[in-house]
Amino acid sequence: MPMTAAEALVITRKLHAEVCGRRRAAREAEDYYRGKQSLKYASAKWREFHGARYAGFADNWCMPVANTPNERLRVDGFRLDEDPEMSDAEKGLWKDWQLNDMEAQSSQGFLSGIITNRSYVKVWGTRDNEPIATWERSDQAIVAYEAGRPGHAIYDLKTYVDDDTEYATLTTTDQVWKWQRPHLPMLTGGKDGPRSGDFFLPPSVEAYLEKDGWKPYQPKGDDRWPIPNPMGVVSMVEMPNRPMLGGEPLSDIAGTMAMQDAINLLWAYLFSQADFAGMPARVVMGQEPPKVPILDANGVQIGEQLVDLKKLAEDRILWLTGEKATIGQWESAKLDMFTGVIETAVTHVAAQTRTPPHYLVLGAGMVNVNADGMRAAETGLVNKVGEMQLFLTPPVRGVFQRFALVRDQKALAEDCRLGTVGWKDAENHSEAQRVDALQKLDAIGFPFAWIAERYGLSRADVARVLEMRKQEREDDPLLEAARQIQPAPAGVDPGTPEALPAGE
Repeated sequence: MPMTAAEALVITRKLHAEVCGRRRAAREAEDYYRGKQSLKYASAKWREFHGARYAGFADNWCMPVANTPNERLRVDGFRLDEDPEMSDAEKGLWKDWQLNDMEAQSSQGFLSGIITNRSYVKVWGTRDNEPIATWERSDQAIVAYEAGRPGHAIYDLKTYVDDDTEYATLTTTDQVWKWQRPHLPMLTGGKDGPRSGDFFLPPSVEAYLEKDGWKPYQPKGDDRWPIPNPMGVVSMVEMPNRPMLGGEPLSDIAGTMAMQDAINLLWAYLFSQADFAGMPARVVMGQEPPKVPILDANGVQIGEQLVDLKKLAEDRILWLTGEKATIGQWESAKLDMFTGVIETAVTHVAAQTRTPPHYLVLGAGMVNVNADGMRAAETGLVNKVGEMQLFLTPPVRGVFQRFALVRDQKALAEDCRLGTVGWKDAENHSEAQRVDALQKLDAIGFPFAWIAERYGLSRADVARVLEMRKQEREDDPLLEAARQIQPAPAGVDPGTPEALPAGE
């Protein structure tokens, strides 16, 4: 049942408050990813003396922790059935994916979700029923679900600011409501947006408009308000990063941020020690501090004052007062205790995030390691990426479903709900390993199309290769016959399952 303007505005304000409540954490996580990390855990005295020198410094481990799984999250294709040949419907869906530059957008979107715990894809259509897909940030969008049905979306909201105006678009299963208001601190709750505690429910739309400035938005020449939603589903799908049962999705760097702060402080300690004690320092003991003259504006001496001992220390001279004057030397400081602790901290980051240690620490015990050892070292990462793919598969299906709905292909949209998303293999293989394994699979009778997919070809590329092979057979049947009677690779007995490589 269509809602009234008052009801739509209530929902808009509620969802907007939730979006604003996420902004601080999302922006902090993004800052840590970019290396914008404040120096924490230092004492007040140390910060007073050294803090300014290391402001802006970061030994940034949050970036590789987020980049490592994202590098292995790639959608290679979408299949509606098990037929190796791409149907016209599948070709059309994949074309819509490519025309919307979703290869690049998905890489950015998945990375944003890994950092901030979620991202969104909004699908809408042109007047010619051409799908338009955009990836949205977690601090600008939200999807609301029906109570008791976590996978059933009933509303979505997208917000953005253009110059001095803030916009909000609320989509229900049958309507689209658009709002705008001046973008002022008094209306938006400051730079981070309003807080949920600032909101209340007045008795009328007029009261809402008077309080926070929201009013209907209508482009010139468009007299429809609200706009009908022809898809029958909300326009946005949520891409959660490993959601917890009954809880929020996880940010891959949230647990790394505290250790990142500790690592930055340790480096600052090391640098300060290297600066002040990394080289031998002169020590004057038993001598009163020297005095320097005090001059007036005309350069005439009017008195004396003691030399600032703090300044002498900065010049690597330590002055200790006493009765008998001697000159000695402090040996340089040993800095390896800091590097050892830093390396231990980085290995903890690797363990906590299931990032292979050799991705973070040079060497990390990975010298002259064979293929099996390398595979074992990356098991945690491969499993984590597989877990991400598991949770991302339904929303990716939802994107293709909305492509079909925009084109008014309801039967195809229903098929998309059970489609198969083709993900890039999360496990790294050398080219020699991969080819050797696939040759053995071919020798015992695995279909060529399946082998091509295992090699890493997308569904579209497999179809192209099959078409090329078909053309080759038609053009040169003798060449194809010779190819079919080639002997099996050495050591492979066709028809024996023992020929399968380990782990396949």
